[in-house]
Amino acid sequence: MKLLGDIPRGTEVLVHICCAPDASYGVRALRDRFDVTGFFYNPNIHPREEFRKRLRATLDLQEKDPFSLVVGADGEEAWEDAARGKEGDPERGRRCEACVRLRLRETARKAAELGMPAFGTVLTVSPKKDAAMVNRVGREEGERSGTRFVEADLKKGNGYLESIRASKEMGLYRQTYCGCRYSMR
Repeated sequence: MKLLGDIPRGTEVLVHICCAPDASYGVRALRDRFDVTGFFYNPNIHPREEFRKRLRATLDLQEKDPFSLVVGADGEEAWEDAARGKEGDPERGRRCEACVRLRLRETARKAAELGMPAFGTVLTVSPKKDAAMVNRVGREEGERSGTRFVEADLKKGNGYLESIRASKEMGLYRQTYCGCRYSMR
């Protein structure tokens, strides 16, 4: 894991969780330095049954490797608006950036609401996510909300391989696509 920035050890951080496999490594790695609360907020996930599987897997992870967890609700309409006109974009394109922005904006908002000075995400565990884009969007949303963003590239130092190992070891559901109906193709 490569952390950027100078957020002090022990800081309360609300960490966006996209899925249990990424969180199986990401939450542990960030917990080594920060006081982590997970935030499962993913209005992009389609179909609804897939959303339920990913939430259940995150709850399974929480039971097996305890951490505080907040589950966000709603946002599907906002996600549809964010994705409109970008349906044909490839993964890592404009649609993905709009999706990441929506989820990190809500994470920053929720962190501020909860009185937490910082937020982050486990999205950068995945080799399918552009860590530089995720970190840029996180910084922008942090500035907008008055909270600090924990910049990280969690795939560095074998983070992705560790996430595979940990999620298999715990028997967590591992999805086969990013989450939105356009990434199912």
